[in-house]
Amino acid sequence: MIIVCGEALFDVFCDGDAPGGYALAAKVGGSPFNVAIGLARLGARPLYFGGLSADMFGRKLAATLAEEGVDLSCAPRPAAPTALVTVDLDAGGVPAYTLYGTATAERAVALADVDRVPVEAAAIHVGSYCMAVEPVASALRALVTRQQGRSLIAFDPNVRLTIQPDRNAWTGAVAWMLPRTDLLKISDEDLRTLYPDMTPRAFLDLAIQSGVALAIVTRGGDGVLAATATLAPFDLPAVEVAVVDTVGAGDTFQAALLAYLARHGLLNRATLAGMEVRTLRAALDFAARAAAITCSRRGADMPRLAEVDPQH
Repeated sequence: MIIVCGEALFDVFCDGDAPGGYALAAKVGGSPFNVAIGLARLGARPLYFGGLSADMFGRKLAATLAEEGVDLSCAPRPAAPTALVTVDLDAGGVPAYTLYGTATAERAVALADVDRVPVEAAAIHVGSYCMAVEPVASALRALVTRQQGRSLIAFDPNVRLTIQPDRNAWTGAVAWMLPRTDLLKISDEDLRTLYPDMTPRAFLDLAIQSGVALAIVTRGGDGVLAATATLAPFDLPAVEVAVVDTVGAGDTFQAALLAYLARHGLLNRATLAGMEVRTLRAALDFAARAAAITCSRRGADMPRLAEVDPQH
């Protein structure tokens, strides 16, 4: 059982000009929302812990998660609207995000809601801007504190300064999480945003010294850099793919890595810390291949297990 914590929202894309404005396409999204669906499509058993509104957007988010096989039994249903985020893609397909609304359902998760989450969870994934806005950030910290040592704690900062512009809120979240995280995944873009003077290898050293069992930096076309408590940083080349856009690529990588670890009985701190390089490379390769499939199509269209591992 893997619990995915954080935001579900609607991504709004421009489909071109229309008389007097733009033609828009609204798509279900949010980094943790994507991770939950990615896990379900890859054969894992995810539960979603995030605020879901009763408005038309929230009902669609809940229905989509349920249809994909995500358990919603511990998801709070606050009386607040769904967050809407515009996605503006540049010429290379790289997205920029702008949030509309702040008193929204994903932020309204409270400390009392933590009791909804099963104590016996195998893993807890937290991340994205719900770790940097209140009151949800305090609720997720309380959950991490409760589950540390009971569940594997996975963290992906997924920094969005257009949504939470206070850089200190992000660096504070990372600093708080590092000694409590077993599996850390961060992009090189996030590193440049938060720590412009720190190299990926230096950050991996910091993460491992802080107590992280497995730390990973994803670098797009430059591949993946990873390290554990017993393995020095090493590179994994990128999977070649014709990129349509990169929306959801990082979420796919995280979901695929967690799903692979769960499927192979590797989803615990001690195993990650002592993993042999061949085993770790196989897990990272699976995650990279899954992310490449997402990059080959528009939006966060996460792959299914048969697409990533046809022989499964």
